[in-house]
Amino acid sequence: MAITPTADGAEVTLLQDIVDGSVDFKGRPVSRSCSGGWRSAAFIIAVEVSERFAYYGISSNLIRYLTGPLGQSTATAAENVNAWSGTATLLPLLGAFVADAYLGRYCTIIAASVIYILGLGLVTMSAVLTYLNSYGCKNTNNLASCSPSQLIVMLFIFSIYLVAIGQGGHKPCVQAFGADQFDGKHLKESIAKSSFFNWWYFGISIGALLSILIIVYIEDNISWALGFGILFILMLVGLVIFLVGTRTYRYTVKENSQNPFVRIGLVFVAAVRNRHFITSSLTGTEELAHQTTPQQSSEQFKFLNKALLAPDCSGEARKQCSIQDVEDAKALLRLIPIWTTCLGYAIMFAQASTFFTKQGVTMDRTVFPGFEIPAASLQFFIGISIIIFIPIYDRVFVPVARALTRQPFGITMLQRIGTGLFLSAICMVVAALVEMKRLKTAFEYGLVDNPNATVPMSVWWLVPQYLIFGLADVFTIVGMQEFFYDQVPNELRSMGLSFYLSVIGVGSFLSSLLVSVIDKLSGDSWFSSNLNQAHLDYFYWLLAGLNMVGLAAFAYFSRSYVYNMGMGSSSSS
Repeated sequence: MAITPTADGAEVTLLQDIVDGSVDFKGRPVSRSCSGGWRSAAFIIAVEVSERFAYYGISSNLIRYLTGPLGQSTATAAENVNAWSGTATLLPLLGAFVADAYLGRYCTIIAASVIYILGLGLVTMSAVLTYLNSYGCKNTNNLASCSPSQLIVMLFIFSIYLVAIGQGGHKPCVQAFGADQFDGKHLKESIAKSSFFNWWYFGISIGALLSILIIVYIEDNISWALGFGILFILMLVGLVIFLVGTRTYRYTVKENSQNPFVRIGLVFVAAVRNRHFITSSLTGTEELAHQTTPQQSSEQFKFLNKALLAPDCSGEARKQCSIQDVEDAKALLRLIPIWTTCLGYAIMFAQASTFFTKQGVTMDRTVFPGFEIPAASLQFFIGISIIIFIPIYDRVFVPVARALTRQPFGITMLQRIGTGLFLSAICMVVAALVEMKRLKTAFEYGLVDNPNATVPMSVWWLVPQYLIFGLADVFTIVGMQEFFYDQVPNELRSMGLSFYLSVIGVGSFLSSLLVSVIDKLSGDSWFSSNLNQAHLDYFYWLLAGLNMVGLAAFAYFSRSYVYNMGMGSSSSS
Protein backbone atom coordinates (compact mmCIF):
# COMPACT_ATOMS: atom_id res chain seq x y z
CA MET A 1 0.00 0.00 0.00
CA ALA A 2 2.88 2.33 0.66
CA ILE A 3 3.91 2.07 -2.98
CA THR A 4 0.58 3.24 -4.41
CA PRO A 5 0.86 6.98 -3.64
CA THR A 6 4.35 6.99 -5.11
CA ALA A 7 3.14 5.31 -8.26
CA ASP A 8 0.19 7.68 -8.55
CA GLY A 9 2.48 10.63 -7.97
CA ALA A 10 4.86 9.37 -10.64
CA GLU A 11 1.97 8.99 -13.06
CA VAL A 12 0.80 12.56 -12.38
CA THR A 13 4.34 13.85 -12.83
CA LEU A 14 4.65 11.96 -16.11
CA LEU A 15 1.39 13.43 -17.41
CA GLN A 16 2.51 16.93 -16.43
CA ASP A 17 5.74 16.37 -18.34
CA ILE A 18 3.85 15.66 -21.59
CA VAL A 19 3.61 18.68 -23.90
CA ASP A 20 0.05 19.08 -25.15
CA GLY A 21 -0.31 19.54 -28.90
CA SER A 22 3.19 18.34 -29.79
CA VAL A 23 4.78 15.03 -30.76
CA ASP A 24 8.30 13.77 -31.40
CA PHE A 25 9.78 12.86 -34.79
CA LYS A 26 8.04 9.47 -34.66
CA GLY A 27 4.64 10.94 -33.83
CA ARG A 28 4.67 9.90 -30.14
CA PRO A 29 3.68 12.15 -27.20
CA VAL A 30 6.66 14.30 -26.36
CA SER A 31 8.25 14.83 -22.95
CA ARG A 32 8.95 18.39 -21.83
CA SER A 33 12.20 17.44 -20.10
CA CYS A 34 13.62 15.58 -23.11
CA SER A 35 12.63 17.86 -25.97
CA GLY A 36 12.22 21.41 -27.16
CA GLY A 37 13.26 24.49 -25.21
CA TRP A 38 16.57 26.25 -25.76
CA ARG A 39 18.33 22.95 -26.49
CA SER A 40 16.31 22.42 -29.69
CA ALA A 41 16.17 26.14 -30.44
CA ALA A 42 19.99 26.20 -30.55
CA PHE A 43 20.06 23.83 -33.57
CA ILE A 44 17.41 25.91 -35.30
CA ILE A 45 19.12 29.23 -34.58
CA ALA A 46 22.38 27.73 -35.91
CA VAL A 47 20.87 26.89 -39.31
CA GLU A 48 19.31 30.34 -39.50
CA VAL A 49 22.65 32.00 -38.70
CA SER A 50 24.21 30.13 -41.62
CA GLU A 51 21.29 31.11 -43.87
CA ARG A 52 21.59 34.79 -42.94
CA PHE A 53 25.35 34.58 -43.49
CA ALA A 54 24.66 33.29 -47.00
CA TYR A 55 21.85 35.73 -47.74
CA TYR A 56 23.78 38.82 -46.69
CA GLY A 57 26.86 37.57 -48.50
CA ILE A 58 24.81 38.10 -51.65
CA SER A 59 22.38 40.92 -50.81
CA SER A 60 24.74 43.33 -49.06
CA ASN A 61 27.12 43.50 -52.03
CA LEU A 62 24.79 42.66 -54.90
CA ILE A 63 24.70 46.21 -56.23
CA ARG A 64 28.49 46.19 -56.43
CA TYR A 65 28.50 42.93 -58.40
CA LEU A 66 25.84 44.22 -60.80
CA THR A 67 27.60 47.55 -61.42
CA GLY A 68 31.05 45.91 -61.43
CA PRO A 69 31.54 42.50 -63.11
CA LEU A 70 28.12 42.63 -64.82
CA GLY A 71 28.47 46.30 -65.89
CA GLN A 72 24.98 47.65 -65.10
CA SER A 73 24.23 51.34 -64.42
CA THR A 74 23.56 52.51 -60.87
CA ALA A 75 19.82 53.11 -61.43
CA THR A 76 19.35 49.78 -63.24
CA ALA A 77 21.30 47.89 -60.60
CA ALA A 78 19.32 49.56 -57.79
CA GLU A 79 16.05 48.58 -59.48
CA ASN A 80 17.26 45.00 -59.94
CA VAL A 81 18.41 44.76 -56.32
CA ASN A 82 15.08 46.08 -55.07
CA ALA A 83 13.16 43.72 -57.37
CA TRP A 84 15.17 40.72 -56.16
CA SER A 85 14.96 41.76 -52.50
CA GLY A 86 11.22 42.31 -52.86
CA THR A 87 10.74 38.91 -54.45
CA ALA A 88 12.86 37.26 -51.77
CA THR A 89 10.70 38.75 -49.03
CA LEU A 90 7.37 38.04 -50.73
CA LEU A 91 8.08 34.39 -51.54
CA PRO A 92 7.82 33.46 -47.83
CA LEU A 93 4.06 33.89 -48.31
CA LEU A 94 4.17 30.95 -50.72
CA GLY A 95 6.58 28.99 -48.53
CA ALA A 96 4.42 29.53 -45.46
CA PHE A 97 1.30 28.44 -47.36
CA VAL A 98 2.97 25.21 -48.44
CA ALA A 99 4.18 24.55 -44.88
CA ASP A 100 0.93 25.36 -43.06
CA ALA A 101 -1.37 23.67 -45.57
CA TYR A 102 0.62 20.65 -46.79
CA LEU A 103 4.22 19.75 -45.91
CA GLY A 104 4.62 21.03 -42.36
CA ARG A 105 7.49 23.25 -41.21
CA TYR A 106 10.17 20.60 -40.79
CA CYS A 107 9.84 19.11 -44.29
CA THR A 108 9.52 22.57 -45.86
CA ILE A 109 12.76 23.68 -44.19
CA ILE A 110 14.64 20.70 -45.63
CA ALA A 111 13.22 21.14 -49.14
CA ALA A 112 13.89 24.88 -49.10
CA SER A 113 17.45 24.36 -47.87
CA VAL A 114 18.20 22.01 -50.76
CA ILE A 115 16.91 24.59 -53.26
CA TYR A 116 18.91 27.28 -51.48
CA ILE A 117 22.13 25.25 -51.69
CA LEU A 118 21.54 24.54 -55.39
CA GLY A 119 21.07 28.26 -56.04
CA LEU A 120 24.29 29.13 -54.22
CA GLY A 121 26.14 26.49 -56.24
CA LEU A 122 24.93 28.05 -59.49
CA VAL A 123 25.80 31.56 -58.25
CA THR A 124 29.35 30.34 -57.63
CA MET A 125 29.49 28.76 -61.08
CA SER A 126 28.32 31.96 -62.79
CA ALA A 127 30.96 33.98 -60.89
CA VAL A 128 33.66 31.56 -62.04
CA LEU A 129 32.47 31.87 -65.65
CA THR A 130 32.42 35.69 -65.38
CA TYR A 131 35.97 35.65 -64.05
CA LEU A 132 37.18 33.34 -66.83
CA ASN A 133 35.51 35.59 -69.41
CA SER A 134 37.15 38.74 -68.04
CA TYR A 135 40.52 36.99 -67.62
CA GLY A 136 40.50 35.88 -71.24
CA CYS A 137 40.00 39.39 -72.58
CA LYS A 138 42.31 41.40 -70.30
CA ASN A 139 45.01 41.55 -72.95
CA THR A 140 42.71 42.54 -75.80
CA ASN A 141 41.71 46.02 -76.87
CA ASN A 142 38.11 45.03 -77.54
CA LEU A 143 36.24 46.27 -74.43
CA ALA A 144 32.97 44.80 -75.68
CA SER A 145 34.43 41.32 -75.50
CA CYS A 146 35.17 41.83 -71.80
CA SER A 147 31.50 42.18 -70.96
CA PRO A 148 29.98 38.91 -69.74
CA SER A 149 27.79 37.12 -72.24
CA GLN A 150 24.04 37.32 -71.96
CA LEU A 151 24.00 33.61 -71.07
CA ILE A 152 26.26 34.20 -68.05
CA VAL A 153 24.14 37.15 -66.93
CA MET A 154 20.97 35.06 -67.26
CA LEU A 155 22.59 32.22 -65.30
CA PHE A 156 23.45 34.61 -62.46
CA ILE A 157 19.95 36.14 -62.41
CA PHE A 158 18.37 32.66 -62.45
CA SER A 159 20.68 31.58 -59.62
CA ILE A 160 19.88 34.45 -57.26
CA TYR A 161 16.16 33.95 -57.85
CA LEU A 162 16.63 30.27 -57.03
CA VAL A 163 18.23 31.46 -53.78
CA ALA A 164 15.17 33.69 -53.27
CA ILE A 165 12.86 30.68 -53.69
CA GLY A 166 14.87 28.69 -51.15
CA GLN A 167 14.83 31.62 -48.76
CA GLY A 168 11.07 31.90 -49.27
CA GLY A 169 10.49 28.44 -47.84
CA HIS A 170 13.26 28.67 -45.27
CA LYS A 171 12.71 32.02 -43.60
CA PRO A 172 9.14 31.84 -42.18
CA CYS A 173 9.29 28.15 -41.30
CA VAL A 174 12.58 28.12 -39.40
CA GLN A 175 11.59 30.93 -37.05
CA ALA A 176 8.09 29.53 -36.50
CA PHE A 177 9.57 26.06 -35.91
CA GLY A 178 11.97 27.58 -33.38
CA ALA A 179 9.15 29.32 -31.51
CA ASP A 180 7.19 26.03 -31.55
CA GLN A 181 9.89 24.54 -29.30
CA PHE A 182 8.44 26.56 -26.40
CA ASP A 183 5.05 25.72 -24.90
CA GLY A 184 3.02 28.92 -24.65
CA LYS A 185 0.72 27.28 -22.06
CA HIS A 186 3.61 26.66 -19.68
CA LEU A 187 4.58 29.75 -17.63
CA LYS A 188 8.34 29.28 -17.72
CA GLU A 189 8.42 28.33 -21.38
CA SER A 190 6.05 31.17 -22.28
CA ILE A 191 8.51 33.68 -20.84
CA ALA A 192 11.33 31.94 -22.71
CA LYS A 193 9.35 32.18 -25.95
CA SER A 194 9.06 35.95 -25.54
CA SER A 195 12.85 36.21 -25.15
CA PHE A 196 13.35 33.80 -28.06
CA PHE A 197 12.41 36.47 -30.61
CA ASN A 198 14.99 38.86 -29.19
CA TRP A 199 17.81 36.32 -29.09
CA TRP A 200 16.79 34.91 -32.46
CA TYR A 201 17.37 38.31 -34.02
CA PHE A 202 20.57 38.65 -32.01
CA GLY A 203 21.87 35.39 -33.50
CA ILE A 204 21.02 36.13 -37.10
CA SER A 205 22.47 39.63 -36.73
CA ILE A 206 25.78 38.04 -35.78
CA GLY A 207 25.55 35.90 -38.93
CA ALA A 208 24.82 38.94 -41.07
CA LEU A 209 27.58 40.94 -39.37
CA LEU A 210 30.23 38.27 -39.96
CA SER A 211 29.12 37.96 -43.57
CA ILE A 212 29.40 41.69 -44.15
CA LEU A 213 32.85 41.78 -42.54
CA ILE A 214 34.35 38.63 -44.07
CA ILE A 215 32.52 37.78 -47.30
CA VAL A 216 32.22 41.34 -48.58
CA TYR A 217 35.96 41.85 -48.08
CA ILE A 218 36.73 38.60 -49.94
CA GLU A 219 34.36 39.55 -52.78
CA ASP A 220 35.80 43.06 -53.18
CA ASN A 221 39.48 42.26 -52.70
CA ILE A 222 40.12 38.60 -53.50
CA SER A 223 37.50 36.81 -55.58
CA TRP A 224 33.74 36.93 -56.07
CA ALA A 225 33.75 33.21 -56.86
CA LEU A 226 35.57 32.40 -53.62
CA GLY A 227 33.14 34.49 -51.59
CA PHE A 228 30.10 32.82 -53.15
CA GLY A 229 31.71 29.40 -52.75
CA ILE A 230 32.11 29.91 -49.00
CA LEU A 231 28.40 30.73 -48.76
CA PHE A 232 27.57 27.48 -50.56
CA ILE A 233 29.67 25.39 -48.16
CA LEU A 234 28.36 27.11 -45.02
CA MET A 235 24.73 26.67 -46.04
CA LEU A 236 25.40 22.97 -46.58
CA VAL A 237 26.90 22.73 -43.08
CA GLY A 238 23.85 24.53 -41.67
CA LEU A 239 21.50 21.93 -43.14
CA VAL A 240 23.55 19.13 -41.56
CA ILE A 241 23.36 20.84 -38.14
CA PHE A 242 19.59 21.18 -38.48
CA LEU A 243 19.21 17.47 -39.27
CA VAL A 244 21.34 16.52 -36.24
CA GLY A 245 18.71 18.07 -33.97
CA THR A 246 15.81 16.09 -35.48
CA ARG A 247 15.35 13.78 -32.47
CA THR A 248 15.08 16.69 -30.01
CA TYR A 249 12.44 18.76 -31.83
CA ARG A 250 8.78 19.15 -30.96
CA TYR A 251 6.43 18.84 -33.94
CA THR A 252 3.12 20.66 -33.66
CA VAL A 253 -0.05 18.62 -34.13
CA LYS A 254 -2.84 20.30 -36.09
CA GLU A 255 -5.84 21.03 -33.88
CA ASN A 256 -8.20 20.82 -36.85
CA SER A 257 -7.81 18.32 -39.67
CA GLN A 258 -9.35 20.77 -42.13
CA ASN A 259 -7.01 22.94 -44.18
CA PRO A 260 -6.76 26.22 -42.18
CA PHE A 261 -6.92 28.34 -45.35
CA VAL A 262 -10.09 26.56 -46.43
CA ARG A 263 -11.58 26.78 -42.94
CA ILE A 264 -11.06 30.55 -42.67
CA GLY A 265 -11.89 31.15 -46.33
CA LEU A 266 -15.29 29.54 -45.81
CA VAL A 267 -16.08 32.21 -43.21
CA PHE A 268 -15.86 34.94 -45.84
CA VAL A 269 -17.79 32.84 -48.36
CA ALA A 270 -20.57 32.11 -45.87
CA ALA A 271 -20.72 35.75 -44.71
CA VAL A 272 -21.17 36.96 -48.30
CA ARG A 273 -23.71 34.26 -49.05
CA ASN A 274 -25.72 35.14 -45.94
CA ARG A 275 -25.44 38.92 -46.28
CA HIS A 276 -29.25 39.25 -46.66
CA PHE A 277 -30.06 36.66 -44.01
CA ILE A 278 -32.18 37.73 -41.02
CA THR A 279 -29.89 38.08 -37.99
CA SER A 280 -32.43 37.52 -35.20
CA SER A 281 -31.35 33.91 -34.74
CA LEU A 282 -27.77 35.05 -34.26
CA THR A 283 -28.49 36.60 -30.86
CA GLY A 284 -27.77 33.51 -28.80
CA THR A 285 -24.64 32.67 -30.77
CA GLU A 286 -23.30 36.23 -30.42
CA GLU A 287 -23.91 36.11 -26.67
CA LEU A 288 -21.82 32.95 -26.55
CA ALA A 289 -19.13 34.72 -28.58
CA HIS A 290 -19.07 37.55 -26.03
CA GLN A 291 -18.45 35.00 -23.30
CA THR A 292 -15.59 33.24 -25.10
CA THR A 293 -13.83 36.24 -26.70
CA PRO A 294 -13.09 39.84 -25.68
CA GLN A 295 -16.11 42.17 -26.02
CA GLN A 296 -14.35 44.51 -28.46
CA SER A 297 -13.25 41.57 -30.61
CA SER A 298 -16.82 40.30 -30.90
CA GLU A 299 -18.08 43.74 -31.90
CA GLN A 300 -15.51 44.20 -34.67
CA PHE A 301 -16.33 43.09 -38.23
CA LYS A 302 -19.81 41.98 -37.17
CA PHE A 303 -20.72 41.26 -40.78
CA LEU A 304 -18.65 38.07 -40.44
CA ASN A 305 -20.99 36.84 -37.72
CA LYS A 306 -23.45 35.92 -40.46
CA ALA A 307 -21.09 33.07 -41.31
CA LEU A 308 -22.25 31.41 -38.10
CA LEU A 309 -25.61 30.62 -39.66
CA ALA A 310 -26.95 29.51 -43.00
CA PRO A 311 -30.51 28.90 -44.23
CA ASP A 312 -31.56 25.42 -45.14
CA CYS A 313 -34.48 24.06 -47.14
CA SER A 314 -36.76 23.69 -44.09
CA GLY A 315 -36.62 27.39 -43.33
CA GLU A 316 -34.77 26.80 -40.08
CA ALA A 317 -31.26 27.99 -39.30
CA ARG A 318 -28.30 25.80 -38.68
CA LYS A 319 -24.73 26.52 -37.63
CA GLN A 320 -22.37 27.02 -40.59
CA CYS A 321 -19.00 28.04 -39.13
CA SER A 322 -17.74 27.82 -35.57
CA ILE A 323 -17.20 30.86 -33.38
CA GLN A 324 -13.47 30.14 -33.46
CA ASP A 325 -13.49 30.13 -37.27
CA VAL A 326 -15.13 33.56 -37.32
CA GLU A 327 -12.78 34.98 -34.69
CA ASP A 328 -9.77 33.66 -36.62
CA ALA A 329 -11.04 35.42 -39.74
CA LYS A 330 -11.49 38.64 -37.78
CA ALA A 331 -7.96 38.31 -36.41
CA LEU A 332 -6.56 38.27 -39.94
CA LEU A 333 -8.60 41.32 -40.96
CA ARG A 334 -7.31 43.25 -37.96
CA LEU A 335 -3.75 42.78 -39.20
CA ILE A 336 -4.31 44.58 -42.52
CA PRO A 337 -4.11 48.21 -41.26
CA ILE A 338 -1.03 47.42 -39.15
CA TRP A 339 0.65 45.70 -42.10
CA THR A 340 -0.12 48.60 -44.44
CA THR A 341 1.12 51.35 -42.14
CA CYS A 342 4.51 49.62 -41.75
CA LEU A 343 5.29 50.00 -45.46
CA GLY A 344 7.00 53.38 -44.98
CA TYR A 345 9.51 51.69 -42.70
CA ALA A 346 10.03 48.93 -45.27
CA ILE A 347 10.92 51.47 -47.98
CA MET A 348 13.55 52.92 -45.66
CA PHE A 349 14.80 49.39 -44.96
CA ALA A 350 15.65 48.92 -48.65
CA GLN A 351 18.18 51.77 -48.67
CA ALA A 352 20.91 50.16 -46.55
CA SER A 353 22.02 47.77 -49.29
CA THR A 354 21.58 50.23 -52.17
CA PHE A 355 22.04 53.98 -51.82
CA PHE A 356 23.75 53.89 -48.43
CA THR A 357 26.37 51.64 -50.03
CA LYS A 358 26.76 53.87 -53.12
CA GLN A 359 27.26 56.88 -50.85
CA GLY A 360 30.10 55.07 -49.09
CA VAL A 361 31.84 54.24 -52.38
CA THR A 362 32.38 57.95 -53.11
CA MET A 363 33.85 58.81 -49.69
CA ASP A 364 37.25 58.39 -48.03
CA ARG A 365 37.16 54.81 -46.72
CA THR A 366 40.74 54.66 -45.44
CA VAL A 367 40.98 52.93 -42.06
CA PHE A 368 44.77 53.06 -42.00
CA PRO A 369 47.34 53.56 -44.81
CA GLY A 370 46.99 50.76 -47.33
CA PHE A 371 43.59 49.51 -46.16
CA GLU A 372 40.15 50.73 -47.20
CA ILE A 373 36.94 49.40 -45.72
CA PRO A 374 34.57 48.10 -48.45
CA ALA A 375 31.52 50.35 -48.75
CA ALA A 376 29.11 47.42 -48.27
CA SER A 377 30.90 46.50 -45.03
CA LEU A 378 29.51 49.66 -43.45
CA GLN A 379 26.37 47.60 -42.88
CA PHE A 380 28.51 46.06 -40.17
CA PHE A 381 27.38 48.94 -37.96
CA ILE A 382 23.73 47.89 -38.31
CA GLY A 383 24.68 44.51 -36.89
CA ILE A 384 26.79 46.12 -34.15
CA SER A 385 23.85 48.31 -33.16
CA ILE A 386 21.50 45.31 -33.01
CA ILE A 387 23.97 43.16 -31.07
CA ILE A 388 24.48 45.94 -28.52
CA PHE A 389 20.87 47.00 -28.08
CA ILE A 390 19.05 43.63 -28.03
CA PRO A 391 20.63 42.50 -24.72
CA ILE A 392 20.00 45.99 -23.33
CA TYR A 393 16.38 45.81 -24.46
CA ASP A 394 15.81 42.30 -23.08
CA ARG A 395 17.71 42.62 -19.79
CA VAL A 396 17.40 46.33 -18.94
CA PHE A 397 14.65 48.09 -20.87
CA VAL A 398 11.93 45.43 -20.45
CA PRO A 399 12.31 45.05 -16.64
CA VAL A 400 12.33 48.84 -16.18
CA ALA A 401 9.35 49.31 -18.49
CA ARG A 402 7.53 46.45 -16.74
CA ALA A 403 7.97 48.21 -13.39
CA LEU A 404 6.64 51.47 -14.83
CA THR A 405 3.76 50.20 -16.99
CA ARG A 406 2.90 47.01 -15.07
CA GLN A 407 2.65 45.29 -18.45
CA PRO A 408 4.11 41.73 -18.44
CA PHE A 409 6.31 42.49 -21.45
CA GLY A 410 7.20 46.07 -20.55
CA ILE A 411 5.55 47.68 -23.55
CA THR A 412 3.04 46.20 -25.97
CA MET A 413 4.05 44.79 -29.31
CA LEU A 414 2.43 47.69 -31.15
CA GLN A 415 4.20 50.26 -28.96
CA ARG A 416 7.46 48.53 -29.79
CA ILE A 417 6.77 48.70 -33.52
CA GLY A 418 5.68 52.34 -33.31
CA THR A 419 8.91 53.31 -31.57
CA GLY A 420 10.85 51.73 -34.42
CA LEU A 421 8.80 53.64 -37.01
CA PHE A 422 9.72 56.91 -35.31
CA LEU A 423 13.40 55.95 -35.25
CA SER A 424 13.29 55.10 -38.97
CA ALA A 425 12.13 58.65 -39.73
CA ILE A 426 15.02 60.00 -37.64
CA CYS A 427 17.40 57.74 -39.60
CA MET A 428 16.27 59.27 -42.90
CA VAL A 429 16.67 62.80 -41.54
CA VAL A 430 20.24 62.03 -40.46
CA ALA A 431 20.98 60.40 -43.84
CA ALA A 432 19.67 63.46 -45.69
CA LEU A 433 21.81 65.85 -43.61
CA VAL A 434 24.95 63.76 -44.16
CA GLU A 435 24.30 63.59 -47.91
CA MET A 436 23.90 67.38 -48.04
CA LYS A 437 27.28 67.66 -46.32
CA ARG A 438 28.85 65.22 -48.82
CA LEU A 439 27.50 67.13 -51.83
CA LYS A 440 28.70 70.42 -50.37
CA THR A 441 32.19 68.96 -49.87
CA ALA A 442 32.28 67.65 -53.44
CA PHE A 443 31.29 71.12 -54.73
CA GLU A 444 33.88 72.92 -52.59
CA TYR A 445 36.67 70.71 -53.92
CA GLY A 446 35.54 70.93 -57.54
CA LEU A 447 34.65 67.24 -57.82
CA VAL A 448 31.08 67.61 -59.09
CA ASP A 449 32.01 66.55 -62.61
CA ASN A 450 34.41 63.81 -61.54
CA PRO A 451 32.38 60.69 -60.68
CA ASN A 452 35.46 58.55 -59.92
CA ALA A 453 37.07 60.99 -57.48
CA THR A 454 37.09 60.27 -53.77
CA VAL A 455 35.27 63.01 -51.89
CA PRO A 456 37.56 64.21 -49.06
CA MET A 457 35.01 63.38 -46.39
CA SER A 458 35.43 60.45 -44.03
CA VAL A 459 33.09 57.52 -44.52
CA TRP A 460 32.58 57.51 -40.74
CA TRP A 461 30.06 60.31 -41.28
CA LEU A 462 27.68 57.54 -42.40
CA VAL A 463 27.99 55.59 -39.14
CA PRO A 464 25.19 57.43 -37.24
CA GLN A 465 22.56 56.57 -39.85
CA TYR A 466 23.63 52.91 -39.78
CA LEU A 467 23.47 52.81 -35.96
CA ILE A 468 20.00 54.39 -35.86
CA PHE A 469 18.94 51.97 -38.60
CA GLY A 470 19.98 49.05 -36.36
CA LEU A 471 18.20 50.49 -33.33
CA ALA A 472 15.02 50.90 -35.40
CA ASP A 473 15.37 47.22 -36.37
CA VAL A 474 15.50 46.16 -32.70
CA PHE A 475 12.11 47.74 -32.16
CA THR A 476 10.30 47.35 -35.48
CA ILE A 477 11.60 44.10 -37.00
CA VAL A 478 11.58 42.07 -33.78
CA GLY A 479 8.27 43.67 -32.83
CA MET A 480 6.70 42.68 -36.16
CA GLN A 481 8.06 39.14 -35.85
CA GLU A 482 6.51 38.67 -32.43
CA PHE A 483 3.30 40.48 -33.35
CA PHE A 484 2.50 38.60 -36.55
CA TYR A 485 3.49 35.23 -35.03
CA ASP A 486 1.33 35.81 -31.96
CA GLN A 487 -1.73 37.39 -33.55
CA VAL A 488 -2.56 34.82 -36.23
CA PRO A 489 -4.42 31.51 -35.64
CA ASN A 490 -2.18 28.78 -34.22
CA GLU A 491 -2.22 26.79 -37.45
CA LEU A 492 -0.93 29.76 -39.45
CA ARG A 493 2.21 30.64 -37.51
CA SER A 494 4.45 30.29 -40.58
CA MET A 495 2.06 32.48 -42.56
CA GLY A 496 2.10 35.03 -39.75
CA LEU A 497 5.87 35.38 -39.96
CA SER A 498 5.65 35.62 -43.74
CA PHE A 499 3.33 38.61 -43.26
CA TYR A 500 6.13 40.57 -41.60
CA LEU A 501 8.55 39.49 -44.34
CA SER A 502 6.05 40.55 -46.99
CA VAL A 503 6.06 44.05 -45.49
CA ILE A 504 9.78 44.25 -46.27
CA GLY A 505 9.21 42.70 -49.71
CA VAL A 506 6.48 45.11 -50.76
CA GLY A 507 8.62 47.94 -49.37
CA SER A 508 11.46 46.91 -51.68
CA PHE A 509 9.13 46.98 -54.67
CA LEU A 510 7.75 50.36 -53.62
CA SER A 511 11.30 51.66 -53.24
CA SER A 512 12.13 50.39 -56.73
CA LEU A 513 8.95 52.01 -58.09
CA LEU A 514 9.77 55.31 -56.39
CA VAL A 515 13.30 55.27 -57.80
CA SER A 516 12.01 54.49 -61.30
CA VAL A 517 9.28 57.16 -61.27
CA ILE A 518 11.47 59.87 -59.73
CA ASP A 519 14.33 59.00 -62.10
CA LYS A 520 12.04 59.64 -65.08
CA LEU A 521 10.36 62.74 -63.65
CA SER A 522 13.59 64.36 -62.49
CA GLY A 523 15.49 63.59 -65.68
CA ASP A 524 18.13 61.51 -63.91
CA SER A 525 18.96 64.40 -61.55
CA TRP A 526 18.16 62.61 -58.27
CA PHE A 527 19.85 59.29 -59.10
CA SER A 528 22.59 60.21 -61.56
CA SER A 529 25.34 57.61 -61.93
CA ASN A 530 27.62 60.46 -60.88
CA LEU A 531 26.49 60.75 -57.26
CA ASN A 532 28.25 64.11 -56.98
CA GLN A 533 25.63 65.47 -59.36
CA ALA A 534 22.73 63.48 -57.91
CA HIS A 535 20.39 64.47 -55.09
CA LEU A 536 19.97 61.50 -52.81
CA ASP A 537 19.29 64.02 -50.06
CA TYR A 538 15.96 64.90 -51.72
CA PHE A 539 15.04 61.22 -51.77
CA TYR A 540 15.94 60.79 -48.10
CA TRP A 541 13.81 63.80 -47.11
CA LEU A 542 10.92 62.27 -49.05
CA LEU A 543 11.32 58.98 -47.19
CA ALA A 544 11.45 60.80 -43.85
CA GLY A 545 8.11 62.41 -44.70
CA LEU A 546 6.58 59.08 -45.76
CA ASN A 547 7.71 57.51 -42.48
CA MET A 548 6.07 60.24 -40.42
CA VAL A 549 2.81 59.86 -42.36
CA GLY A 550 3.00 56.10 -41.83
CA LEU A 551 3.65 56.59 -38.11
CA ALA A 552 0.59 58.83 -37.75
CA ALA A 553 -1.62 56.26 -39.51
CA PHE A 554 -0.08 53.44 -37.44
CA ALA A 555 -0.85 55.28 -34.19
CA TYR A 556 -4.46 55.81 -35.30
CA PHE A 557 -5.11 52.13 -36.06
CA SER A 558 -3.15 50.89 -33.03
CA ARG A 559 -5.46 52.74 -30.66
CA SER A 560 -8.42 50.58 -31.71
CA TYR A 561 -6.54 47.29 -32.17
CA VAL A 562 -7.81 44.36 -30.07
CA TYR A 563 -5.21 41.73 -29.20
CA ASN A 564 -6.06 38.06 -29.63
CA MET A 565 -6.22 35.81 -26.60
CA GLY A 566 -2.65 34.72 -25.99
CA MET A 567 0.57 36.55 -25.32
CA GLY A 568 -0.63 39.86 -26.63
CA SER A 569 -3.96 39.72 -24.87
CA SER A 570 -2.55 40.72 -21.58
CA SER A 571 -1.54 44.04 -23.02
CA SER A 572 -3.65 46.84 -24.29
CA SER A 573 -2.76 48.74 -27.41
